[in-house]
Amino acid sequence: MAKTLWKGNEALAEAALRAGVKAFFGYPITPQTELLEYMARRMPELGRVFLQAESELAAINMLYGTACTGTPAMTSSSSPGISLMQEGLSYIAASEVPAVIVDIMRGGPGLGNIQPSQGDYFQVVKSAGHGDYHAIVLAPATVQEAVDLMYISFDLAFKYRHIVIILGDGTLGQMMEPVEMPPFKEVNGGEPPAWALTGAAGRPHRVITSLYLSAERLEALNLHLQEKLARIKENEVRYDTTMVEDAEYLIVAFGTVGRIAQSAVRQARTTGLKVGLFRPITLWPFPERELDALIERVQGVLVVEMNAGQMLEDVQRVVKDRVPVHFLGRMGGIIPLPDDILPALHTLCGLVRSRNGHRVRPVPA
Repeated sequence: MAKTLWKGNEALAEAALRAGVKAFFGYPITPQTELLEYMARRMPELGRVFLQAESELAAINMLYGTACTGTPAMTSSSSPGISLMQEGLSYIAASEVPAVIVDIMRGGPGLGNIQPSQGDYFQVVKSAGHGDYHAIVLAPATVQEAVDLMYISFDLAFKYRHIVIILGDGTLGQMMEPVEMPPFKEVNGGEPPAWALTGAAGRPHRVITSLYLSAERLEALNLHLQEKLARIKENEVRYDTTMVEDAEYLIVAFGTVGRIAQSAVRQARTTGLKVGLFRPITLWPFPERELDALIERVQGVLVVEMNAGQMLEDVQRVVKDRVPVHFLGRMGGIIPLPDDILPALHTLCGLVRSRNGHRVRPVPA
């Protein structure tokens, strides 16, 4: 299939259409508004439901109600809008209905600006609403990868009856790249899921709720959710690596920054510095075992993010002080470039030499 040129936001929307989304609810906020605008045109063309809500609060609750019927539905927003959706996300998780959310991050905190950022890591990876649960969080680095992850997001949401968040940033949403679009999935026909609310006539009574006044019943729900999360952690980890086979130093970065770090790795290699890249694609579940295996073979780790060090905490948890960890973070919408990353690598090398008494230990064969 031939590739065509797509803007990131519009590519995500088209991929969702091809994946079978039947209802979209959203509210405009830069830098994701093109996704909503694309849906406003294409959903009616395909006989599907589009509704611009009066707020992000309304959009997430419309998504919640539609998801209860077993209908593939989604919303999209950017950082302040996702903050407003947190309560609804928690209701969706407790009710175990499938929902897909796209978050195209912008600078913060507060209203911040419309520049790219990765400052939503905490709010979507660690919380996505109150309570003991995690959303599945997928972080693409290219427009093609965004399309591919969007295409499988509804399968994951329905497989686990859970929230799936596609986490991009303003760069990914606004850039244009050649993309090979997947085919349309069949979206009509078939029986609704056995749990869906479809009207009580001719079937047993069904209830979807997040309210459990009995402590014992609520604990039982939580134990069930933890068992589901354990299955997701076991089966849905995704990551990518670049030149890690002989790496002495490792960069860990996700999304747009992970893509930029690939260039820094190649440049460092031309100077004789053996650097590799570990790029988590699932931010939750975080690829802990896969990163842990690499830590045994490298001498130091550089974490690069467009924030003050949010994924850094997960990396440090895996490293456990076995090797030095250095951090490079740019904020306010400033994108770290290879010219920023290379000096940070040299700083990391200095930390390794200092820790090892100026003797750099060899990488095990």
